[in-house]
Amino acid sequence: MADMDYVGEDDSSYNESYEYDYEHSVCDKEDVRSFAGVFLPAVYAVALVVGLAGNSLVVVVYTSRLRLRTLTDVCILNLAISDLLLLLTLPFWAADAVHGWMLGLAACKITCFLYSTNFSCGMLMLACISVDRYRAVTQSPTSRTGTGHRAKRQWLLVCVVLWATASFLALPELIFSRVKHSHHRSFCTAVYLPSMARPVKASLELLEVTLSFLLPFLVMVVCYSLVGRALTKAVGVQRDRKWRALRVLLAVVAVFLLTQLPYNVVKLCRAMDVIYMLVTDCEVSKSLDRALQVTESLALTHACINPLLYAFIGSSFRGHVLKAAKHLGQRLGRHSRHVPEEPAVEIALKANNQAESQSGSEDQDTSTFTI
Repeated sequence: MADMDYVGEDDSSYNESYEYDYEHSVCDKEDVRSFAGVFLPAVYAVALVVGLAGNSLVVVVYTSRLRLRTLTDVCILNLAISDLLLLLTLPFWAADAVHGWMLGLAACKITCFLYSTNFSCGMLMLACISVDRYRAVTQSPTSRTGTGHRAKRQWLLVCVVLWATASFLALPELIFSRVKHSHHRSFCTAVYLPSMARPVKASLELLEVTLSFLLPFLVMVVCYSLVGRALTKAVGVQRDRKWRALRVLLAVVAVFLLTQLPYNVVKLCRAMDVIYMLVTDCEVSKSLDRALQVTESLALTHACINPLLYAFIGSSFRGHVLKAAKHLGQRLGRHSRHVPEEPAVEIALKANNQAESQSGSEDQDTSTFTI
């Protein structure tokens, strides 16, 4: 995958998926390549089908039926787009795992860049969503920016900054990716000069772990902890709705941690190995390679789970999906009965300890936290 292999001009150096030279003995990693050729295509196929279905539905509903009334809505739409672009690179990596890279240099660079950009962008969007949800429950309605042109310009600016940051993190993939030939097959990987390969690789690994995992995770934990605290103190909200909202927040953080922590721990181990040359045994090196393949596949499943965590649990989104399904059924001649919508977990937390939230127009922007 995009960050799986880093090699110098000497093929025996810094190459996790091919051969290492440990104390003048060659470490043959044919079994690692065989494992990848079976495991990765199977996982990628499932992730592609499930992820395309869920994220495509999110994009269609948000662009055709739902108004983007908050920054969270904008980020959820951008999150679905980034997940789709990430998932669309998986067939190329599956083919690479089975047959090697056969599409040339330009496709190698573009695929590496898209994969890295959208992986990082997805993590940054999750952090942005948590910050906006925190603002929704801590700011009074008068302090919110509303849904006018000024607010939309601010939302656009935030998204541009996040996409630009993710693209910046992926620039090394675009610049240094090459098609290398070794052991009768080609592979797409980042190639650095021997003099810079070790420090650059270690720096990039640590930077990606920090900006793509540690920073979003800390932001999510802090913001959702404060949101949960505000929910427990909310007045005039049913107890079961409070706990349902808290369970959703806990699920969001837990899923992020379970899918991303193992992958980033392995990446951190790789960075430490590059800096201090800790791995000197062939079997340990091969185990680290397999761990990277498994944990990276686990991290990719987050692109499939995101629609469930950030869109489908929202009653407004579910309502539009049900309406679309009803219209489709009517077009097909199936005059279905009205499907009752699940009660919304929508909690209005306004300033000055107002006990009850007032119902307003659908487009009115309030300090409402909806999940």
